[in-house]
Amino acid sequence: MIPQHDLTGLILAGGQGRRMGGVDKGLVPFAGRPLLAHVRERLAGQVAELLVNANRSLDAYAEFADRVIEDAEAGYQGPLMGIYSGLRAARTPWLLVVPCDTPALPDDLVARLVAGIGEADIAVAGDGQRLHPVVALIRTALADDLAAALADGERKIDRWYARHAWVQVDFPEGEGAFANLNTQDEKHRLEQALAEEPAKR
Repeated sequence: MIPQHDLTGLILAGGQGRRMGGVDKGLVPFAGRPLLAHVRERLAGQVAELLVNANRSLDAYAEFADRVIEDAEAGYQGPLMGIYSGLRAARTPWLLVVPCDTPALPDDLVARLVAGIGEADIAVAGDGQRLHPVVALIRTALADDLAAALADGERKIDRWYARHAWVQVDFPEGEGAFANLNTQDEKHRLEQALAEEPAKR
């Protein structure tokens, strides 16, 4: 088992938010708090250090992180660049990555990815139907390999994972737990669904 002091958490918030009108998505209000605040709760207290990868609003994100890190290269090059930036910045052997727009992530996400990785270098969350590549536990020693892949023009996360020993860790909660919010409509629908959940119990 990987101890907490060997784990760094990384929340990816470095995108342009184009499908949400160019807003800084991690700071968009969701159920009364910024989206990032909900995601942070899934990692807080379970990792040695919590990083946020952001390329704007750095002071605002600093409230939610031990450190805010920008992409290693400018130009909004996508989540793989954010992951590389986290691998390079982490001071631990392992990096647990999540996106900033998934407020319904399982509360025990960290424990289950750690339990499921075995001897692999990467554990990727799944819902039983499909993978969620931006929710993953990655060995930080892979930073140099990812740097080389990026230099070769690679931008697809799953293609880079395929170069390494990786495992899928399925979560019985299903795809709803990994719902990522790309539009205001998606945000409103998930807010409503989560608000109705307690009434169903």
